[in-house]
Amino acid sequence: MRYAAGWRSRITLGVPAALALLLLVVPLVALLLRADWARIPADLATPTVLPALRLSLTTTSITALLCLALGTPLAWFFARSDHRATSWVRALLTVPLVLPPVVGGVALLMTWGRNGVVGQHLAPFGVQIPFTTVAVVLAETFVAMPYYVLAVEGAMRGLDPRLEAVARTLGAGDLRYLRTVAIPLVLPGIASGLALAWARALGEFGATITFAGNFQGRTQTLPLLVYVELERDPQVAISISILLLAVSVLVLGALRGRWLR
Repeated sequence: MRYAAGWRSRITLGVPAALALLLLVVPLVALLLRADWARIPADLATPTVLPALRLSLTTTSITALLCLALGTPLAWFFARSDHRATSWVRALLTVPLVLPPVVGGVALLMTWGRNGVVGQHLAPFGVQIPFTTVAVVLAETFVAMPYYVLAVEGAMRGLDPRLEAVARTLGAGDLRYLRTVAIPLVLPGIASGLALAWARALGEFGATITFAGNFQGRTQTLPLLVYVELERDPQVAISISILLLAVSVLVLGALRGRWLR
């Protein structure tokens, strides 16, 4: 009787679990099955793909550097602060995680556009950010920075507070402690945060096309090119999608051990 009840429980839980897995896996398998594998090298070498690939690698690398330079101090302050306002600031930081990307693009336009909150003060100097490569970097940073900050903050919260107390007794200030003690100890967290931010930036579409447009050689990244090629040559779109899928799997595979811990 107990044996039969155990099987019924497994079936009751197993069926929806299997359906959930199929909903996630079948589209990826379908993408692989529909690919013309013999064409992929040639598709990725076409004149439209190479500029988009080069632009994607350039902008995502710059985005990763911005996350490292700006996000690390922000994560440090989040990890050390217990003020009630910190939770609200952290909530604002996480908004891009759930905000529709196109809304993020509109928000960036309202900030950096010719009549934007900041852009209106740049226009008299001839500085125009929307629909340029700089706009691509800003859009990618807007959506990727939260991933980096949250990952690094979590790593920094795991530091033993006694380490900072000892560093204080030796005369180390915040900057020296961060540089010589905290950052070396949280390097795995920084690496995983950078990988997540880089991968998120690589796949960004909505904010980029809204704020930066889709101009070949200037703002057209790989996800935007997939959108164009779906109408022009679906097989090229599939080949580019497989390239992006492979990069995502590699990044997630590299972080798997850390997540499991």
